[in-house]
Amino acid sequence: MKIIISPAKKMNLDADCLPSCNAPVYLEKTQKLKEYLQSLTYEELKKLLCCNDQIARLNYKRYQKMDLGGYTNPAILSYDGIQYKYMAPQVFENDYFDYIENHLRILSGFYGILKPFDGVVAYRLEMQAKLKTAFCHNLYDYWKDDIYRDLIRNDTIILNLASTEYSKTVEKYLTADVNYVTCKFGELIGGKVIEKGVYVKMARGEMVRFMAENAVADLAEIKEFNRLGFVYKDALSDNNTFVFVKIIKVKNCI
Repeated sequence: MKIIISPAKKMNLDADCLPSCNAPVYLEKTQKLKEYLQSLTYEELKKLLCCNDQIARLNYKRYQKMDLGGYTNPAILSYDGIQYKYMAPQVFENDYFDYIENHLRILSGFYGILKPFDGVVAYRLEMQAKLKTAFCHNLYDYWKDDIYRDLIRNDTIILNLASTEYSKTVEKYLTADVNYVTCKFGELIGGKVIEKGVYVKMARGEMVRFMAENAVADLAEIKEFNRLGFVYKDALSDNNTFVFVKIIKVKNCI
């Protein structure tokens, strides 16, 4: 089984973290992107990243000085979004790290696909960035089926915990022999499951931690997830979508 998640926009590279073990599989393609991004002016990069001046200045400096073969940190410890805070890999036990290295993959606009202990540098480049160059129409065109081919090299089961922006890189290429399951986390409102961004990110992080702690090897075991008030609802699920509904506790007023 392979579990796919999104990266986070914010990165925190700590010199005291665990060492990287591998180079990303598509590092040569990342090098090509880096060289293109280095060629952009500050204003061009800011427009591409759709960000404020503070973030644009930081990332312009990053790209100008970037050395992909220099100092790197493990990908799993480098992203600093809500999902990663709830996953809390900084306090994983060794066997949890072994589990995610075998099963977890981080999708990235800059690196394509990452194993948890692949070495990365700090960058900012969302998959949906409007990057149109002489060699690609956008990042989906640039990566084509590379990400998908790497995922299914030794697996036919994919658990999707990624946002739509990133899962699109996989779903376009799915074949009938691949069992692709998406986890949906929401509240039942008016008979419909409504997803709320922050809670979804929290649940995705907790799900990865749950799977690592329990060494989950079968899709059926995922249905036992019951953290943050979420419980699996069989009546709302099917073979391709596992739905987890957040149970809202109502306080009694006396």
